[in-house]
Amino acid sequence: MTTTSQLSAEQISKARVLVVGDAMLDRYWYGAVDRISPEAPVPVVRVTRTEERIGAAANVAYNIVTIGAQASLLSVVGDDEASHQLEALVAKTGITPYFGRDAQLKTTVKLRVIGRQQQLLRLDFENTPENEVLASQSATFEKLHPQHDAVLFSDYGKGGLAHIVLMIAQARAAGKVVLVDPKGSDYARYKNASVITPNRAELEHVIGPWRDEADLHLKAHNLRAELNLQALLLTRSEEGMTLFDAQGALHVPALAREVFDVTGAGDTVIATLATMSAAGMNLRDAVPIANRAGGIVVGKFGTATVNYSELFAAH
Repeated sequence: MTTTSQLSAEQISKARVLVVGDAMLDRYWYGAVDRISPEAPVPVVRVTRTEERIGAAANVAYNIVTIGAQASLLSVVGDDEASHQLEALVAKTGITPYFGRDAQLKTTVKLRVIGRQQQLLRLDFENTPENEVLASQSATFEKLHPQHDAVLFSDYGKGGLAHIVLMIAQARAAGKVVLVDPKGSDYARYKNASVITPNRAELEHVIGPWRDEADLHLKAHNLRAELNLQALLLTRSEEGMTLFDAQGALHVPALAREVFDVTGAGDTVIATLATMSAAGMNLRDAVPIANRAGGIVVGKFGTATVNYSELFAAH
C-alpha cells in the first residue's frame, strides 16, 4: 500500500474511480431582498443572477476529477431540459458520463433561492426511474467496473441504485475497493462493501443514539460485523471523523477553520477517500486527507471541490 508522502500527482492521475448513483442539477437563483410581499409575509427576491452546477453523484465525480484522478459517472436521468443541461455541464468537467435515459423520469433538480448570501428556499423536482432503465444500467456496470480501481456508490435515495446489492458483489469479487455514501435506514443493501461513510444523523437513524464514545464504538463495530464491512467512517462535522475497522478506531479531529457552507462536504470526503484508495493508499492513511479536504470545502460557498495543490499544499 502507498503512504501519504509517496502520493504524487502522477499516481493520482492514474487512479480510476467509477461513481454510480443519483446525479442532479443544482440551480441557484440569486437576488436582492428589499421588501416583504404585500400578498403574504414572505420576502420578495428580485432575481439578478442564476447559476447551474452539477450535484449529488455528479458532484462526487467532479471532486474526483478536480483532485486529479479519472472519474466515470453511471447514472439514470430523464430526457428533459434539465438532463441535457446536466450532460452539457458534465461534459465540461472531464468526467466520462454513462447516462441511462428514462423518458418517464424527471431529472432531479434542486433549486435554491439565495438572498443576502442566505438560502431562503429550496424547491425539489424529482420522481423514480423505471426498472428497465435500471436493468440496462446494471449491464453497463458489469462492463465498466473491471476498468476502474475503485467503485463509489453515491446513494441519494432517488431510486437509481435499486440493484446495488448485485453491483457490490460483482465489484468485490473483482477485488475492487467499494465505497458507499449511504441513505435511509436499510443498510443491509450495503453488505460486503469496503467502507460506508454515514454522518451522525444517518448512523443514529440505523443504530440508535449512543450514550458515550464507548457505546458508539460498540454499536459501530457491531454494525460493521453485521454488514461484513472492512470499515465504517463516521463523519462528525465539527468533531471531525472516526474510522472503525479491524484495528479498532481512528479518530481525526476537525480542522479549525471558518465554516461557510457545509453543502457537498460529504461528497468531497468520500470522493477524496475513493481517489486515495484507487491510487493504492490504505484507508487509515486516506482518512486524514479526506478530513483535510472536507475542512477546505466547508470554507467555500455551495457544492464545491478541492484540487491537488490545496490538498497537499502544506504536506
